[in-house]
Amino acid sequence: MQEAVKREHLVEAELVARVRAMGGLAEKVQVIGRRGFFDRLVILPGGRIFFVEVKRPRGGRLSPHQIWYLSAFDTLGVAIAVVRNSADITRLLAAATEKGPGV
Repeated sequence: MQEAVKREHLVEAELVARVRAMGGLAEKVQVIGRRGFFDRLVILPGGRIFFVEVKRPRGGRLSPHQIWYLSAFDTLGVAIAVVRNSADITRLLAAATEKGPGV
């Protein structure tokens, strides 16, 4: 389990670094009393905002609570993403910059 956490931490650190390099913020999010909320709120220049769930590269599973949040936010039209590796981060940031405000 410790190794899995370490890898997820590295993916999250890369996300934060790449967002900051673009001039944005990648804030850690915790909602008191609620399980399964997104790991990061990403805000890019130009007002592009999205919620990101970070998972380890292999075997990282979404919990029922996380699946509920992903579905609920998607239904509301909120920009969301699940990031497992560098390629996912690249796709997310490329899509965010192409589509303008709110991915």
